[in-house]
Amino acid sequence: MKSGFEVVCLETEAFYALVKEVVDKLKTEFKAGEDIWIDTEEAMRLLGIASKTTLQGLRDEGKIRFTAPTPKIFLYDRVSIRKYLDKKARNTF
Repeated sequence: MKSGFEVVCLETEAFYALVKEVVDKLKTEFKAGEDIWIDTEEAMRLLGIASKTTLQGLRDEGKIRFTAPTPKIFLYDRVSIRKYLDKKARNTF
């Protein structure tokens, strides 16, 4: 009789690497304790850029989410920045 599930065996190192990857993904998606909206300086730090013009370009092109509670203050969605960076990531061989 088939049980409907499969047993997968992993070496200890591979198991812990998998657990770390899952935990990191959950932390990225559900940043408990971190603000969803971050200021310009934090957004630039996460993106690794030094130019507000570059940040404005990403905002204007719709590549990252933002809100403007007042005409001169922009706040950026931390998760959208991480997703943008993930799209730009290159896998190594």
